[in-house]
Amino acid sequence: MHIHILGVCGTFMGGVAVLARQAGHRVTGCDANVYPPMSTQLAEQGIELIEGYEPSQVRLKPDVFVIGNVVSRGNPLMEEILNRGLPYVSGPQWLSEQVLRGKWVQAIAGTHGKTTTTAMLAFILEQAGLNPGFLVGGVAHDFPVSARLANSQFFVIEADEYDTAFFDKRSKFVHYRPRTAVLNNLEFDHGDIFPDLAAIELQFHHLVRIVPGAGRIVWNARAEALERVLGRGCWTPGEPFNSADGWHAGVPAADGAVEVGFRGESFGHLRWAMAGEHNVQNALAAIAAARHAGVSPGISLAALAKFRGVKRRLEVRGVAGGVTVYDDFAHHPTAIETTLRGLRARIGDARLLAVLEPRSNTMRMGLLKDALPASLAQADRVFCYTASLGWDAAGTLASLGSRLSTHEQLDALVEAIAVQSRPGDHVLVMSNGGFGGVHEKLLARLETGVDPKPGSDTDSS
Repeated sequence: MHIHILGVCGTFMGGVAVLARQAGHRVTGCDANVYPPMSTQLAEQGIELIEGYEPSQVRLKPDVFVIGNVVSRGNPLMEEILNRGLPYVSGPQWLSEQVLRGKWVQAIAGTHGKTTTTAMLAFILEQAGLNPGFLVGGVAHDFPVSARLANSQFFVIEADEYDTAFFDKRSKFVHYRPRTAVLNNLEFDHGDIFPDLAAIELQFHHLVRIVPGAGRIVWNARAEALERVLGRGCWTPGEPFNSADGWHAGVPAADGAVEVGFRGESFGHLRWAMAGEHNVQNALAAIAAARHAGVSPGISLAALAKFRGVKRRLEVRGVAGGVTVYDDFAHHPTAIETTLRGLRARIGDARLLAVLEPRSNTMRMGLLKDALPASLAQADRVFCYTASLGWDAAGTLASLGSRLSTHEQLDALVEAIAVQSRPGDHVLVMSNGGFGGVHEKLLARLETGVDPKPGSDTDSS
């Protein structure tokens, strides 16, 4: 079968493309914006990429067009498909029908931590010899690809609450029919499709309704929104984490080790290279989900000791001029705060420079902008990229005072960061997009020289 995927460079649709290719299908795809790491992965898998959505792509004559949720009415290729009456299906529906049917699906849902927790769970099952299939919404360091088929009953999937397609406004995750569902947390996000938190809670309720009674729901006991979701009805046994009455973690020891237990029983200590309390909670969720699949917590702890994380999650992109540059996907205020706090715990009193691109639809709309100043509290300096932003970043972040500088031009942003950097600094770049290759530009600029005692730069331009 030949499938042609519209929106193929998104993390989910790129995973669908990889799975289809592994299943023996001919796979082609198109997208408006092509950037690593997904574009690199697709090329390595032999998937032909076409830039743009020209109507002439119908001449490829695939058996079916698989449509990503980035595609809307008015898209020239989609309009041609509709006008010609050609066969099409959404990515989640194709995945459900062609890959997930008959599998023990373990789905990881929540506003934050989905990608990392999915990668953790897949790695635990792999280390336990269960050979899981998986689809991770990113590129995990411990696997060569973000998605794979496997001759196994288990399939681990990142379960996104974003809408399925322009013709199917249900959340993606209702297509997956999980036997094990992890509900990491729940906050307002995706303001372009959800009017409020209650609307997202309704979609999570729909997910809860389809988990079988023989299944398991693992949920964050400190998430009030999830309490409300489960309060609307739950027909599946549950195990809370982040709770003394469920899965819990102790206070980190001097060497960083964290004791892990469940309802009063200790299973040992988590010793690993990951940073931040949020990742400890992600680990608890993964350990609980793995136990439902028959993996003992001891085996899970041993696996997590080897876990190397996911690209674009506090990923070190390089060191130049004595300055360490990190890349992170954080774009929601809560994720920004927890990421900064995690890095602060790792680097101690060293200077932390935060570089932010408010790029998500929710952030561009300014729906969460008032929470940004507090989320950036751990940073010694904050640089905000304001190109195509529909609100006044300098005004919104004014409470940061002299720590803040805003820039509409990427080159000016890079220069400002370089001027303010000095050996021993840690620069954390946060964006859910390619950010114009800012990491490489900054590292190249830092290579030209770093002033050991830079002057003050408080310009907001």
